[in-house]
Amino acid sequence: MEKKEIMALLLAGGQGSRLGILTKNTAKPAVRYGGKYRIIDFPLSNCINSGIDTVGVLTQYQPLMLNQHIGIGIPWDLDRKSGGVTILAPHVKGGEEMGDWFMGTANAIYHNLEYIDRYDPEYVLILSGDHIYKMDYSKMLEFHKANNCTATIAVLEVPFEEASRFGIMNTLDDDKIYEFEEKPANPKSNLASMGIYIFTWKKLREALIEDNKVHSNSDFGMHIIPKMLADGETLYAYRFNDYWKDVGTIESYWQANMELIKTVPEFNFYDKFWKIYTKTDNQPPQYVGRGAKLQQSIASEGCEVYGEVHSSVLGPDVLIKKGAVVRDSILMENVVIEEGAVVDRCIIDRNNIIGKGAVLGEGENIPNELKPNIYNTGITVVGENSVIPDGVHIGKNCVIYGKTSAEDYPDGVVASGKSVIKEESRL
Repeated sequence: MEKKEIMALLLAGGQGSRLGILTKNTAKPAVRYGGKYRIIDFPLSNCINSGIDTVGVLTQYQPLMLNQHIGIGIPWDLDRKSGGVTILAPHVKGGEEMGDWFMGTANAIYHNLEYIDRYDPEYVLILSGDHIYKMDYSKMLEFHKANNCTATIAVLEVPFEEASRFGIMNTLDDDKIYEFEEKPANPKSNLASMGIYIFTWKKLREALIEDNKVHSNSDFGMHIIPKMLADGETLYAYRFNDYWKDVGTIESYWQANMELIKTVPEFNFYDKFWKIYTKTDNQPPQYVGRGAKLQQSIASEGCEVYGEVHSSVLGPDVLIKKGAVVRDSILMENVVIEEGAVVDRCIIDRNNIIGKGAVLGEGENIPNELKPNIYNTGITVVGENSVIPDGVHIGKNCVIYGKTSAEDYPDGVVASGKSVIKEESRL
């Protein structure tokens, strides 16, 4: 194999349980964002835009859709003989009767030492597969080399009142890290780790092997970074001052999509110098019929709008029929909104049919009775491959999943905070 100066390891195996029904059958990095894209498109695009042409994608939970999306990496120019993109799943090693799940972020890298060693890199870039941002990793690498350090950790300034929710880097005046605190009750700093690391590979390799002797669930934040600091290794914080979003909850996912349709969006898809690439099918252009309204919204390829769409994000092949109204909502691919239906502040997953005259998202903001910690901000969610019958009324913070019928809706109503689940599922 050709030796590489730097290669990337993209951790894309997270379950994303706080996204509820959206990640029942889909890994979080494969969830759609901004209509035509998927969350993993952003770190992949950052890699190729930064000149990094060797990327290992570490998968674990529900990887099928993610694997199909990435394929051999053609959309990101990562279909290369030397390097390119490689899907790395948990596997059985020689002499083992069975394989192990990746048990932590660092443990996942440890299980793929052989893959990394094939390229004998000087440096490795560790990334999360579920954040929305644009970042030139080559500048971070220059910073790392200039400081001749073992590790460089990308950080973002967060409000001090929120710092206790993050891993916090405490630094000297030159941003050299002297202490790492995981979710400190009384933070000394507001420099939050973004989960983006550059390591000098020789040093990290040694640390992974040593730590595996002690921890089977080795994690960068909990084990590797604190041990490096204790051993006197040099670590620096690299400040990032642009848009970054962890779309880890229903509310943050909805909010990040809504930010795209502002008059001046905080996150710009239309930057010609830093394109976001994705896998797309050959679909017809979008069509807006006579008398239809499409206001301050994103409509992907293949959409047909005959009704009204206001402040919403439509994925590919969405059909809004005459008299239907969609407001403040996210509709993923192949969704049909039948005539006269109203969808307000909802997330509708792929392959769904919303029946004629159905009303979604009305009523009081009552948290969901089954999962109040996930569905509590007034957003109703319809899981993939679902059918909602004609004329039913569904409140806020509701979860609908499966091919439902009129018999599933007593009096034709699902009150706010209630759920209709047609098969056993994880909400």
